[in-house]
Amino acid sequence: MTMTADELPDDLNALKAMVLSREAENARLRQIIKELQRHRFGRRAETLPEDQLLLGLEEAEQVEADGLEENEQASSDLRRGRVATRRMNRGSLPAHLPRIDVVIDIKSHDCPCCGNDLHRMGEDVSEKLDIVPAQFRVLVTRRPKYACRACEEVVVQAPAPARLIEGGIPTEATVAQVLVSKYADHLPLYRQAQIYKRQGIELDRSTLADWVGRAAWHLRPVHQRLLEHLKASSKLFADETTAPVLDPGRGKTKTGQLWAYARDDRAWQGADPPGVVYIYAPDRKSERPMAHLNGFVGVLQVDGYAGYRALAAGNSVSLAFCWSHVRRRFYELSAAGPAPIASEALRRIAELYRIEDDIRGRTHEERRTVRQEKSRPIADSLASWLTEQLTLISQKTKLAEAIRYTLSRLDGLTRFIDDGRIEIDSNTVERSIRPIALNRKNALFAGSDAGAEHWATIASLIETAKLNSVEPLSYLTDVLTKIMNGHPNSQLDDLLPWARAVRSDINAAA
Repeated sequence: MTMTADELPDDLNALKAMVLSREAENARLRQIIKELQRHRFGRRAETLPEDQLLLGLEEAEQVEADGLEENEQASSDLRRGRVATRRMNRGSLPAHLPRIDVVIDIKSHDCPCCGNDLHRMGEDVSEKLDIVPAQFRVLVTRRPKYACRACEEVVVQAPAPARLIEGGIPTEATVAQVLVSKYADHLPLYRQAQIYKRQGIELDRSTLADWVGRAAWHLRPVHQRLLEHLKASSKLFADETTAPVLDPGRGKTKTGQLWAYARDDRAWQGADPPGVVYIYAPDRKSERPMAHLNGFVGVLQVDGYAGYRALAAGNSVSLAFCWSHVRRRFYELSAAGPAPIASEALRRIAELYRIEDDIRGRTHEERRTVRQEKSRPIADSLASWLTEQLTLISQKTKLAEAIRYTLSRLDGLTRFIDDGRIEIDSNTVERSIRPIALNRKNALFAGSDAGAEHWATIASLIETAKLNSVEPLSYLTDVLTKIMNGHPNSQLDDLLPWARAVRSDINAAA
């Protein structure tokens, strides 16, 4: 509200205080405007997004290859040198790929000199990677009927095998392909229908949706078992991301949440296999993670969202906070313009990250020892320095907010120093959320709450398979086939992605 000159105080000190207050408020508003401008027009991350970086590299490499090809076509010596280099750097093709032998032989086996028969003294062998486009085929199942000539009413026939889609045409592998294309390759069902149509297969989007829904129903117990396994861990990551869902009553979308709970102990040589499970919820209330993680005892690594604090109230869960989120707040201040305090905070945080780079992959005891020796002094010094800086700046600025954010979470931020199992940030679970964001970008929204639950179920199994270096298509095909063949619910552990990874290792060793 604008004040008139008559409304201004006559007291000089009061007038100075008002001006200083307005200046602080204006500085805060200018900072907010800069952040909004950066969010609207600038980069969305502290570093160049990986997909955009790769796109730029692809273009540069294509241009380089174009120029090299032109030069090599003009110079045979240069071409021979590049071929030799390419052979040294190309590696070897995987042994499990089928080999198709193509023999390029001479037209005549007569010696061009004397005419006698030539004998074979050896051969040159080279390999090229070939591809056969995806092909549809029809599996025809025949069930002969048998009758007894003596007993006219006796007819014997093998029972029909169970089908994933009763009365439908797909095999388990076909349905698995649809699931992987939608939730791993981020191809909406209508685009898949267009791809199939180009190969002469008429499949409606609604038909594909029916396959996905039925498969999700069968996979639900495996998803639940995966969650139970992760909750039995002593340390988990947690995060959440928006999931736009169509709201038919209003003809618009509503904002649901996909909660992600991840385990990855590979950074400290932990024995448990990595995994991630997504759970859909219609809101972001603190009751959601409390219900999802009911029974979990251990360390939960999260961002600064206050909704997780209710989990720590019962003393069964300890919260470890994320330095990446702290860094991001100071980075936004530094990127908007000269900010000495924010820049110094970034420098000190970078020292903590350099230590983490050096100890990644060591045992948790070794990590704790190094952190106690090197990280503890840096963290203590940073806390003292931030406390001092907070007394020297206006409390209404964004910088003061960033400092208060850091100091208010200091116990959770420094918990990693005393426990080598804890990471310095929650980037592990944030990486697990990226595929969800890509799918959201391509599919725009889920069609219903049930559709979002299917999204969570299938994406959990696919992303966990990827974390364990298990090929998702073969994994889902195997799981759906076993379920249709009556795999008992008491043995669901055999259907988890890491069980397939263990079997693969055993077969490779044999």
